[in-house]
Amino acid sequence: MQTMTNTQSIGLKLFDLEHFDLEQARRNMVENQVRTFEVLDARVLETLASLPREAFVLPAYRALAYADMALPLPHGELMMKPIVEGRALQALDMQPHERALEIGTGSGYFTACLAKLNRHVVSVERHADLAETARARLHGAGIENAEIFHADVFRDFKPDGAFDVIAVTGAVAAVPQQFRDWLKPDGRIFVVTGREPAMRALLLKREADGSFSEERLFETELPYLAGAEPQRRFSL
Repeated sequence: MQTMTNTQSIGLKLFDLEHFDLEQARRNMVENQVRTFEVLDARVLETLASLPREAFVLPAYRALAYADMALPLPHGELMMKPIVEGRALQALDMQPHERALEIGTGSGYFTACLAKLNRHVVSVERHADLAETARARLHGAGIENAEIFHADVFRDFKPDGAFDVIAVTGAVAAVPQQFRDWLKPDGRIFVVTGREPAMRALLLKREADGSFSEERLFETELPYLAGAEPQRRFSL
């Protein structure tokens, strides 16, 4: 799991947020981080440029909302780096008429990004307080086409149909079968798999015959989705 360094924490305390230009920071994030990480989709760049990321982070980290780093959330969860969010959105190639499932709502920021690019988003969050906070943040951002469900995706979440895209915001040792089952033909899944430190972001696509193709996107690290961790390796 990624954590804040002492230097970053000290820098945050010394940061003069009152005189910090968040609008300029957002532009710099899009142009100097996301675009240079091979994100060129105009709709994705416009989405990231229009959403106030600082409204979705914990108040203590507001000055770092546009930094090239994962940001802490309650319960040991993390917001993904902006560059990872950008590449995920681009890879999913979402269309305005499509319906998305997000597994792991977290802050609600990535939910808002999905909602800007899809007709409707269903997001599942296992922590009740995170789900409630995300709902409030989405409402404050004017996002009305996203539903947040407080549920364990492996135990008590029962979707009311299949989805065009699925975004998994925590790593998995292997892609669970139910995620594949919840996908429509020609649907896409963004997911990070593997064991630290060798994790890969993948795009899975369900073909018309029900089989799946796999595209390796880039290397990254994410905390594991609860219930999808690798089995422990025992040695004598």
